[in-house]
Amino acid sequence: MHDRSGLRREQLGFVGGQIDRADHIRTRPELVAQAFASPEARLVVLDGLDPVTADGHLVMTAPEPGAQAQDHVLLGLDESQRPVFVRLSAGVEGGFFPTERSRAVANELPAHEVALYGTARSLVHWHARHRFCAVCGSPTHPEKAGWARRCSACNAEHFPRVDPVAIMLAEHDGRVLVGRQHGWPERFYSALAGFIEPGETIEEAVAREIKEEAGVTVHSVRYVMSQPWPFPSSLMIACIGQAQDDALTLDETEIEHAFWCDAAGVRAALSNDPAAPFIAPPPMAVAHHLLKHWLDGQLVPPGPSA
Repeated sequence: MHDRSGLRREQLGFVGGQIDRADHIRTRPELVAQAFASPEARLVVLDGLDPVTADGHLVMTAPEPGAQAQDHVLLGLDESQRPVFVRLSAGVEGGFFPTERSRAVANELPAHEVALYGTARSLVHWHARHRFCAVCGSPTHPEKAGWARRCSACNAEHFPRVDPVAIMLAEHDGRVLVGRQHGWPERFYSALAGFIEPGETIEEAVAREIKEEAGVTVHSVRYVMSQPWPFPSSLMIACIGQAQDDALTLDETEIEHAFWCDAAGVRAALSNDPAAPFIAPPPMAVAHHLLKHWLDGQLVPPGPSA
């Protein structure tokens, strides 16, 4: 299937979850224990933080004999009302960037299983990094079926965090601004992005980040879409803003290079044309779909279908 820009529709990663997160069970330890002991219970299998797959699906097993519910996170109930868990692991290292294996799942698995993996990965990583209280430094332990941790000394409660990130295109005179960071693969460009800071709206963060990184003033910021990004636990909030002019003043500590690209160039990049002016982000990333969304709005006549 193709969209109006003539490009194939491809799967955005980590969206489309179908699991019932079962909040009514999380807060009742006896129901969590009952769900874990159920013969229907399933465990998402991870290799560290990477997914384990077979035959185009996540590998899921029954909990090991003797395993305890408190050492697991209840991810929720699947479409058959089976409880789905993932085992916690304190030995997780790194995890702040996607591996080749975790990138591949968007092309291998159904969308709802990719979303389930993303949820499991974020939570396992969060628990591994929050074994001690941020208030007093004492050990913490899981609570609420793995959706919280409580300090063993000061009783402070801690919850998994989600870091909001604005990812955005500045638009000017039928072109969009794409940039690249230091160390990225040769010719790889993407939308600009940055964390939303305390006290900011999404729109304010978009305007600030584009101004800081590229020296461009934008207005009329509009929201397009969002994507959970479990590396380790961000929410990518994709937007487009209108630039007042096209003069660039780059913050070279953040951006190695940036340029304004027209619709023909964006289409070529999204089509993996070797002659394209840049290499685009992969379909699993929201930046790819943000570029597609912008291109579709330009109403450029598509080329022949593949």
